[in-house]
Amino acid sequence: MRTTVTLDPDVEEILRARMREQGLSFKEAVNDAIRRSAAGTARAAPFATAPAAMGRSRVNLDRALQLAGALEDDDLLRRMRAGA
Repeated sequence: MRTTVTLDPDVEEILRARMREQGLSFKEAVNDAIRRSAAGTARAAPFATAPAAMGRSRVNLDRALQLAGALEDDDLLRRMRAGA
């Protein structure tokens, strides 16, 4: 079937990149994208981050909210004294 389709610029970029990377024609890239979407295989992989060791904490994290409150209070007092 032959038809005319107007693509948004970002969609065109995606198709052109797929054409370059996989050596596909425009027709093949469009058909492949539509098939993948219809089959539900176009979903991106779930986002995941790898944990990194940051050394031992110097703050007791059990009292993190108390510490945050104290820091906020100190900052508020400093601004009040400065007249801000």
